[in-house]
Amino acid sequence: MAGQGHYIIGTAGHVDHGKSALIKALTGTETDRLGEEKARGISIELGFARLDLGDGQVAGVVDVPGHEKFIPQMLSGIAGIDLVLLVVDANEGVMPQTREHLQIMQLLQVKNGILVLSKCDLVEPDWLDIVEEEIREQVIGTFLEKAPTCRVSSLTGEGLPELLETIRGQLSKATPRDASGAVRLPVDRCFSLSGFGTVITGTLNSGRILVGDTVEILPSAVRARVRELQVHDHQVAEALAGQRVAINLSGVTRDQVPRGSVIGTPGLFRASQRIDVRLSLLADAPRQLKFRDPVHFHLGTGRTVARVVLLDREELNPGEEAFVQLALDQPLLAHRGDRFIVRSYSPMVTIGGGMIIDAEPQKHKRFRADVIQRLSELASGDLGFWLQKLEELQVARLKELEKQTGTGREQLLQGLDKLRESGQVELLAEQWVVADRLRSWKQQLPEIVAEYHRKHHLRHGIPRATLQSRLTEKLAPKGFELLLQWAVENQLVVLNRDLVALPEWQPRPGEAERAVLEQLETFFRSAGFEIKNNKDVFNQLGLDALDMDTYLAYLALEGVLVRLNQESSLHRDHYTRAEQLLVDICHRQADFSLAEFRDQLGSGRKLTQALLEYFDAQKYTRRAGDRRVAWQLPQSD
Repeated sequence: MAGQGHYIIGTAGHVDHGKSALIKALTGTETDRLGEEKARGISIELGFARLDLGDGQVAGVVDVPGHEKFIPQMLSGIAGIDLVLLVVDANEGVMPQTREHLQIMQLLQVKNGILVLSKCDLVEPDWLDIVEEEIREQVIGTFLEKAPTCRVSSLTGEGLPELLETIRGQLSKATPRDASGAVRLPVDRCFSLSGFGTVITGTLNSGRILVGDTVEILPSAVRARVRELQVHDHQVAEALAGQRVAINLSGVTRDQVPRGSVIGTPGLFRASQRIDVRLSLLADAPRQLKFRDPVHFHLGTGRTVARVVLLDREELNPGEEAFVQLALDQPLLAHRGDRFIVRSYSPMVTIGGGMIIDAEPQKHKRFRADVIQRLSELASGDLGFWLQKLEELQVARLKELEKQTGTGREQLLQGLDKLRESGQVELLAEQWVVADRLRSWKQQLPEIVAEYHRKHHLRHGIPRATLQSRLTEKLAPKGFELLLQWAVENQLVVLNRDLVALPEWQPRPGEAERAVLEQLETFFRSAGFEIKNNKDVFNQLGLDALDMDTYLAYLALEGVLVRLNQESSLHRDHYTRAEQLLVDICHRQADFSLAEFRDQLGSGRKLTQALLEYFDAQKYTRRAGDRRVAWQLPQSD
């Protein structure tokens, strides 16, 4: 397999067709963990295992229930997989849940799969040919039409090596997940462990999560800190898109993170109870859908009841497709491009599915041509495609969008202007950005500053460059300065030279820290121009275990010291004397050398050089060979 991707494999198929036994044979893991599952011999909840693919490659495996009563659990597990194993018992052939699972995967637009004939040790080879032909007939016109077939026996091990090799080959075709994007992790399990607190599991669809990160739980909108991370039962410092992840969260209870919640980047997403979708009804759906009909709506690991608001017709017949607005009983986190499933309200059978077009739309009036036109544009390869590309890139200049979309500049600008008018994108300096992301940055900026204050209570503020790198590395400096200026104008932060702070913020040294600061000030004052480098000062005072830069930065911003460079500092009184000496020398002579200034200063060469280079940076002097001449001298007292 090429690359070092992270993959999720899912099973599908009728109850008791050997899915769990197959996973155990491949991985050695018993995925049925509940007592009831073992007693009844069927899967009820999702099961998880780790599959070693060789060459350092590992895949997560999700074992889904096959019984019709547990289709909601199956839907929670099958969303977001890279490869599906459609398992069919060679003894029984295609059964009702085989067909329904196939319909669900087709509606979710799963791209990659393998047909697996299980329990092959129980039948004759001729019968296997008949069953395989039956399966092939069922998958005509689906994503599995050209999928490879593997014949296996979990009991004897027959065909397992060939299946593993086929899995490797199919996964090599999988599209890599976006580890650089926003965090999105649908929660499929949540439980409490004594001594640990709340633990959730799920597949990380996009982004990366690090221990110590703050995440937001939706739809509850509460925030939590990542205390620990596990991938395949191994503790890790970082989890990447495409991995099965267990997260130990601090600051939340189990009740605040039910199945169906989504762990996301703080401030970026919002749950909604109204969404615009493109809905397709299966050709064999039992009846048509009428205006305001209730359906069971399944999105990722979440589910709720939704009312179908048909926008351009009174009813949707089996086999038809339409733009509709869904009114959800409970808020769910939806995202443009997500696939969903709908099941009839009663009896509960799968009747259709589709794609999210707008996750936060306005309430539409029915039978409006402009509404349908807008939805068509969003769903098509024009506005919708450009918006999706911009979401993937996070921010982009026009030239980059031209390259990514293959669209001419004039046409692209017209489309971006439409998206800006509808409030979906913004132009920040020379970069376009999705409006949701810009809102997130505006919310996060003062939060990052506040967090910096909490960790660095002696600092006067966070350096601009540090703030930008922590907020986003994608935004160009001009765009960041506009964002920072917005925060200043809205009195969220204040600027102090190159530092950003919250309004009214003042460093808060403790008693022990004040003693150190006073000790340093006394030393720098008494040493005058004979002061050594900063590190030597801290060593002489026995302060070498402290954060030198923090204390020196504090004294410099309080006006006690002048930091000439990273290595050398002077007490403000002595620096003022050096400035006066500079003015006097320049009034007496046209130019001077380093040695001449050093002799009159009464200092060493290293400090003198640092001081003169500082004067050069202030434009008081400029070099003329080995000598210096006056440029814009400071005002003399």
